[in-house]
Amino acid sequence: MRYLKHYSRYVLALLFFGAGVLHFLSPGPFMRIVPPYLPAPLLLVYLSGAAEIAGGLGLLLPATRRLAGWGLVLLLVAVFPANVYMLQTHGAGLAVPLWALWLRLPLQLVLIVWVWKVKQ
Repeated sequence: MRYLKHYSRYVLALLFFGAGVLHFLSPGPFMRIVPPYLPAPLLLVYLSGAAEIAGGLGLLLPATRRLAGWGLVLLLVAVFPANVYMLQTHGAGLAVPLWALWLRLPLQLVLIVWVWKVKQ
């Protein structure tokens, strides 16, 4: 079980690091899902991308793992409105199947639990 948690942490770190890098390499799709009531979509995309990179890397280091885990949990809660907005707008102009948009909502909870488990 210890090895599973260890490797699971690396998978999660890679997932967040990769997603964070994509925020900088291709910010357009991420900007499309920022709800219109939020200001400065590009800045928010860059901030969330930086937080994902820092959180992913932070999960790998024992000294920062707990703080990184808390940060990622807060980030996942903070970006939940983007997932709701994406569903409400049927993909915000992106070619995403409706079933996948619905799946994103509970997936946030799965990610929160996963981060919570590996941060310890």
